[in-house]
Amino acid sequence: MIDWFIQLSPIMQALLATLFTWFVTALGASLVFFFKTINRKVLDGMLGCAAGVMIAASFWSLLAPAIEMAEAAGTTPWVPAVIGFLSGGIFLWSVDKVLPHLHIGFPMEEAEGIKTNWQRSTLLCLAITLHNIPEGLAVGVAFGALAADLPSASLAGAVALAIGIGIQNFPEGTAVAVPLRRDGMSRRKSFWYGQLSGMVEPIAGVLGAAAVIWIEPLLPYALSFAAGAMIYVVVEEVIPESQLARNTDLATIGAMCGFALMMTLDVALG
Repeated sequence: MIDWFIQLSPIMQALLATLFTWFVTALGASLVFFFKTINRKVLDGMLGCAAGVMIAASFWSLLAPAIEMAEAAGTTPWVPAVIGFLSGGIFLWSVDKVLPHLHIGFPMEEAEGIKTNWQRSTLLCLAITLHNIPEGLAVGVAFGALAADLPSASLAGAVALAIGIGIQNFPEGTAVAVPLRRDGMSRRKSFWYGQLSGMVEPIAGVLGAAAVIWIEPLLPYALSFAAGAMIYVVVEEVIPESQLARNTDLATIGAMCGFALMMTLDVALG
């Protein structure tokens, strides 16, 4: 099974890896078939864990390899990292201002982006979809980097990143589906919207892998771009949502555990 995966092209590997992360999102959303509500403390701890995983992945799986690749190419190591990182944040900031969405736990009047008459379920789904884009892109770029045959890009590291992103996708699927179920939506519809937010990851993953394969010099910038986009999502959305109910200690402990888990995966497997 492992040999079969190794023999696939990086684009196919990226597709399968992001299908896995989408599946875990759906797995989290499937909790609505068993629970109508979820304890807020549990959810905040899970969101904190997701934030920790994303922060660790941004450095260990994306920024650090980007710096190593730039150094190996003979360029100033920090330049691609800084340019890509800030570009990723600016991109998410721009999309955030345009795409209509509603963060988990906020009332409808605090929906962001262009004003619309869309339903709460659609706006919640779009909010999670928005920060699934950099996650899918990160996995795709990590697998696309394998085509460059650089020492800092390893299959084990890319797999570790996919596993880490998958782990933090579980609470995201739950965070969308369970509130919709609590608001009176049917289990099937709640599940549908919960898993729908992860559908963008395979698309972003394949595009990311293809882009860095076709334009190899962009690789350090692409890795840093994905890192910047993920950090923007963590600071702007995930951490604030995890502390809305003032379960700050649980959210912080969750973030520490998530960071440690992702760091362990990346160092041990990468």
